[in-house]
Amino acid sequence: MVVSIVAMVLPVLAMIALGRFCASSGILNDERHAGLKALIGDILLPVVLFRAFFTAEYGGKLMLVFVLVFIGCLIALLAGYALRRFVRPYDRFMPLLMTSFEGGMLGYALYALLAGADKTATYAMVDIGQTMFAYTVFLAALKSAGGERMTPKAMLRNMLTNRACIGMLLGILLGALGVYRAIAPTGAGKILMSLIDFITAPTSALILLVVGYQLKISKSLLRPVATTLALRLGVMACVMALVSGVLFAIIPYEKPLMLALMLQYTLPAPFIIPLYADMGDDGEYVSTTLSLGTVLAVLLFFGVAAFSVMA
Repeated sequence: MVVSIVAMVLPVLAMIALGRFCASSGILNDERHAGLKALIGDILLPVVLFRAFFTAEYGGKLMLVFVLVFIGCLIALLAGYALRRFVRPYDRFMPLLMTSFEGGMLGYALYALLAGADKTATYAMVDIGQTMFAYTVFLAALKSAGGERMTPKAMLRNMLTNRACIGMLLGILLGALGVYRAIAPTGAGKILMSLIDFITAPTSALILLVVGYQLKISKSLLRPVATTLALRLGVMACVMALVSGVLFAIIPYEKPLMLALMLQYTLPAPFIIPLYADMGDDGEYVSTTLSLGTVLAVLLFFGVAAFSVMA
């Protein structure tokens, strides 16, 4: 069992460490880093999301997971507003750091290491609820915290102009129409999936490399950041217990689905927070929280990996 856990965890640590080495040695600079992020965000991640949702099983179970995860994210956001007084004066964006997850840039990469790149459809079942939450309620709250107003029209525009979201929506459309089930047994289906798998093969490694490059920790903010992460961990533990408890009271227990839930609730808040709002003086607090949240997620990955190899 130890060998299996190390085999899953070591690549994560190695690629993040390699990212830090690339940053400190100058192999990667901000311009090259931006190019890598563009490659991941505009090509690789949309294909990963397309594959996950294209091959997903659509039905009552997916809708149930979607609703429960979406409600869980909303509960976590409300908890953030109730708890933000504990991190004053950094309370403006704190509620946004308490909810949603970095599924795209981290979740799929880690789940692929746990279960295999061809099994991400299970993680997609969990991710769809938080993704829809992120592009609606979360984005509106984020814009409001930054002093802007987010309209339903603007939310729709953001979804339809984001390539990762387009990949997800296209995968959902074709998957729900049964296209994958129709072509999977055919030669055309095998060729298509082989092509997709070849394109997405380096995604996990590149994402973790980018994560390692952008890890930055400000010592002066360790106390409010540690408080934020401790509160997030507590809230996420409660939300996960609620979501999984209700879910498996309605449907039979499934270990791969439980594994996806466990992974999801260990992830940091979305990396899009600094991209969609004016952080102002809170920028360093948000960035440090996301960085240390990523480190925490990697540490918790040990536990998730251990669960994955248990009988």
